Amino acid sequence: MKLPAIQGIIRRRILLNFRVDPARLRPYLPAGFELQLQSGWAVAGVCLIRLDQMRPCGWPAILGISSENAAHRMAVRWREVSGETRTGVYVPRRDTDSRLNQLAGGRLFPGEQNAAEFTVREQGDAIDFAMRSVDGTVAVEFQGAGTTTWPGTSIFGSLAEASSFFQAGSLGYSARKMPGTLDGIELRVQNWQVSPLAVTRVRSSYFADATQYPAGSVEFDNALVMRDIPHEWRGVPSRTDSSAGL
Repeated sequence: MKLPAIQGIIRRRILLNFRVDPARLRPYLPAGFELQLQSGWAVAGVCLIRLDQMRPCGWPAILGISSENAAHRMAVRWREVSGETRTGVYVPRRDTDSRLNQLAGGRLFPGEQNAAEFTVREQGDAIDFAMRSVDGTVAVEFQGAGTTTWPGTSIFGSLAEASSFFQAGSLGYSARKMPGTLDGIELRVQNWQVSPLAVTRVRSSYFADATQYPAGSVEFDNALVMRDIPHEWRGVPSRTDSSAGL
């Protein structure tokens, strides 16, 4: 039995977004998914999220827990059995510093979680962030601060365009250890609002492997941040990687 919904506060959510040669990502997609392209590029990255007061809907906030979490993801689209085309994200990897999240993920709530260590230093709107998975598979580091300027090199023409793109990716399917099965989860926020981050240093080991991503096939594009947002996570039915196709 899985919990129907979890609520809490997104204390800090950072999207580190990369533009990627679609040919480099397609081999990793489950059947039934296509990459959602922007200006001819695939869009992938890491969602780094601090969650507070997390508890089943209806429970008092004092019983909630906090955690740091990371999800490597890529923007996708797929066709439902009804024929409707949907957009969202495919998540090949989730990491957390919460033992409870590790135990509950994939059991009480969708999304299997790996153990990771996080080091986060914040001063005003400046942040110095590092994450490393306990199994040594993935690591993320970046430094940045809030800004009002949108990067002119981005594949998105404006903050508003980028915001709309990522807001439409609130439904995600996560890989499981059981081949062919994907956990589904939907993020519902009461007030979607993102701001740009000016990043001075960024590295994701997931995209730094030159054997998988040779020079020119992946580039950092932009970073977005949202803070102090009430929200819910709702599970959606799992699917096989052959449930539907485009």
